[in-house]
Amino acid sequence: MIRDFPAEDRPRERLINNGSESLSNQELLAILLRTGTKSESVLQLANRLLTQFDGLMWLKDAAIEELMNIKGIGQAKAVQLSAAVELGRRISNLSYDDRFVIRSPEDGANYVMNDMRFLSQEHFVCLYLNTKNQVIHRQTIFIGSLNASIVHPREVFKEAFRRSAASIICFHNHPSGDPAPSREDIEVTKRLVECGKMVGIEILDHLVIGDRKYVSMKEKGYM
Repeated sequence: MIRDFPAEDRPRERLINNGSESLSNQELLAILLRTGTKSESVLQLANRLLTQFDGLMWLKDAAIEELMNIKGIGQAKAVQLSAAVELGRRISNLSYDDRFVIRSPEDGANYVMNDMRFLSQEHFVCLYLNTKNQVIHRQTIFIGSLNASIVHPREVFKEAFRRSAASIICFHNHPSGDPAPSREDIEVTKRLVECGKMVGIEILDHLVIGDRKYVSMKEKGYM
């Protein structure tokens, strides 16, 4: 059984420690299946599944009923597998043309306004853009009152390196609804801009989000 494996050799632990790309198809399927049967481990069940469908070639097109015909796979497991396959299919069909493009401070504000204007605490959020100013990732960096010593550039730029981002737009909300920037807001902005120049990743803007209102630090000349 899988619990008899050394901890470092179990699929779930190997994914955590080494990343999903280090796992075989059998191990990835085992994580989705979660459990085997009384007579075989989940890895053996995963291997039998791959053998039945000639690897991933036909598994991607298998119907729920076909999956349930395999001993050890009930409706719940079949649904989980089908959902995972469909997610993979949708991800593979994603196009850069579908990504939101930030052309102006207004575009940036529109992208986050409905999510951020009702927040009861300050959230510091970054949008990571490619060379075409398309949004490739959104990350909440910090929750709480903005402070230059707390919003560390390391956390802002770490995700930019990971995503190979060309530039960043920063946002934070004022729960009061008034987007007028504070002294701390301006200090944080200037610090991030300077760090961006050193690492070659431009901070395009820092928007303060209020209730249906926003202030662009760039338009105000603070960066």
